[in-house]
Amino acid sequence: MRIFLETERLVLRAFTEADADRLLELDNDPAVMRFINGGRPTSREVIRDETLPRLLHDHPCIGTRGYWAAEEKATGTFLGWFAFRPLSEDSPIVVELGYRLTTSAWGAGYATEGARALIRKGFTDLGVDRVTANTMTVNSRSRRVMEKAGLSYVRSFTEDWPDVIEGSEHGDVAYELTRTEWERQALR
Repeated sequence: MRIFLETERLVLRAFTEADADRLLELDNDPAVMRFINGGRPTSREVIRDETLPRLLHDHPCIGTRGYWAAEEKATGTFLGWFAFRPLSEDSPIVVELGYRLTTSAWGAGYATEGARALIRKGFTDLGVDRVTANTMTVNSRSRRVMEKAGLSYVRSFTEDWPDVIEGSEHGDVAYELTRTEWERQALR
């Protein structure tokens, strides 16, 4: 198991193909997927052919992967995943933060804890200058995590998604945190 980062309660480790069943369960929870695909089921083939290759991809510009399996440190329980991936394969300057956690992990502060740790690592070790994150406007829980992790609202936008899901008529929101702002927050 290749550990990328540890926090007080979390271990973020590299995904392996052995995680397929955990990902299948996560992506087949309608509550978890509500703001991703409207809660529709995900097939084992999609996990094998699309999801796992994305999660196993190494990004040379940061020398590591962009997606990390999240486990509870005390028990080893799979909690979901965090994303901290460069938007360009050639540059670590701008990364996208994301998270997808099991419903049993909701409300316990894991998303904020993991997000803050990734942001700190990005700004101190990986050469990141800006962290971005997006979610549906109506996804208030995810927006709150972004805010608690230090990101600020930048703009609202709409896109043409292939499948309309409940709440998509309200569009999406973008958040960001720059290294300068992160350093300023740390001084407060």
